[in-house]
Amino acid sequence: MKKVVKNKISKPLIGRTDSLDFPEWGLTNVRAKIDTGAYTSAIHCTQIKLLKNNKLSFDLPAQKGQKKQRFVAEEFELKSVKNSFGQAELRYVVKTLVVVFGKTIKTEFSLADRTSMRFPVLLGRKFLRNRFLVDVTLENLSLLQKQRPLTKT
Repeated sequence: MKKVVKNKISKPLIGRTDSLDFPEWGLTNVRAKIDTGAYTSAIHCTQIKLLKNNKLSFDLPAQKGQKKQRFVAEEFELKSVKNSFGQAELRYVVKTLVVVFGKTIKTEFSLADRTSMRFPVLLGRKFLRNRFLVDVTLENLSLLQKQRPLTKT
């Protein structure tokens, strides 16, 4: 993993795209777009429903060839988020674990229908801040690191 040192603080580089794991949801290698223009992160989901017991249910896309998976969140918020057109809309936001570069990070994702988008996950500045430097000429650095076999020293 390449790192850039600025003011004696080392941060890993992340490219314009990568693949993430969501261990709490059993999802691996989910494609993500890194978007420094977006403040919050978002994940594609459908069938978002507030249940009578004050829980939130939603379907996440499964891996290709598998059925969608239904999840229920007990902790969530309803927040105003600007969409890709700059218009404010209310979205449910959940916290979950995401694995990138072998590190597990708890972060927020707004639940959005990203059917028309190329990537099911968008990582925004709130996730990137103080963790990564973005190099838009690179792609899939975390995925490549994960796929690289360990070498003996």
